[in-house]
Amino acid sequence: MYETILYNVDQGVATITLNRPDSLNAFTKQLNDDVRKAVKQASGDSDVRCIVITGAGRAFCSGQDLKDVGESADFGEVLRNNYHPMVREIERCEKPVIAAVNGVAAGAGFSLALACDFRIASEKSSFIQAFIHIGLVPDAANLYYLPKLIGEAKTMELAVLGDKISAETAQQYGLLTKLVSSDNWEDEVNAFAGRLAAMPTKAIGLIKRSIKASWNITFDEYLEKEAYGQRIAGLTDDFEEGVQAFIDKRKPAFQGK
Repeated sequence: MYETILYNVDQGVATITLNRPDSLNAFTKQLNDDVRKAVKQASGDSDVRCIVITGAGRAFCSGQDLKDVGESADFGEVLRNNYHPMVREIERCEKPVIAAVNGVAAGAGFSLALACDFRIASEKSSFIQAFIHIGLVPDAANLYYLPKLIGEAKTMELAVLGDKISAETAQQYGLLTKLVSSDNWEDEVNAFAGRLAAMPTKAIGLIKRSIKASWNITFDEYLEKEAYGQRIAGLTDDFEEGVQAFIDKRKPAFQGK
């Protein structure tokens, strides 16, 4: 079904693995399309409660494969046709999305990690805004997300200076949810994804909606959205289960409904 990714669903977790290891998982139009379609598939699958995006081999994603676009490409059209549909699909996904950054995340690979809700990074991973080194600007929504995460000053440093930063530095900047040892990589990613998959999925989706909306609406508009979201959450089966589990003094068994 997919040419450039591996797609697997296990115990409520959909894992999307970028699978061009010989090119450090560099983006081609096909890879952009495959990621978009896989996120859409996972979003619409009631058995999926959490999505993990990672890379095969020693890299997460090294950015755009320039051989796939050519020197004379209109990069604006490349973004509109290839990247924007992909990041929009991730942005609109109401299930939690984890970037499991197993190696270098460069250029648009860095952008892909930023578009996710959580970033778990191996100690061997690194991050670089490679765009400036070829006279381009960060794209694929990179500068939409990055200032919100680390502030304008650090964003300016990374975007203009183009220095590679280690996973430890990324954690210090506030980019990472968790930094883990490469020895425990798979176990840590699986445990975190499993934790999210066992949570009340609809409530997570409503939390995502509220956070994203808060940047663009007034305080009173937000309060109305908050009330609407809480009404929806209060009508879910998971709310009933959570209350009953509290009364019973047991751990809730959420179903994502």
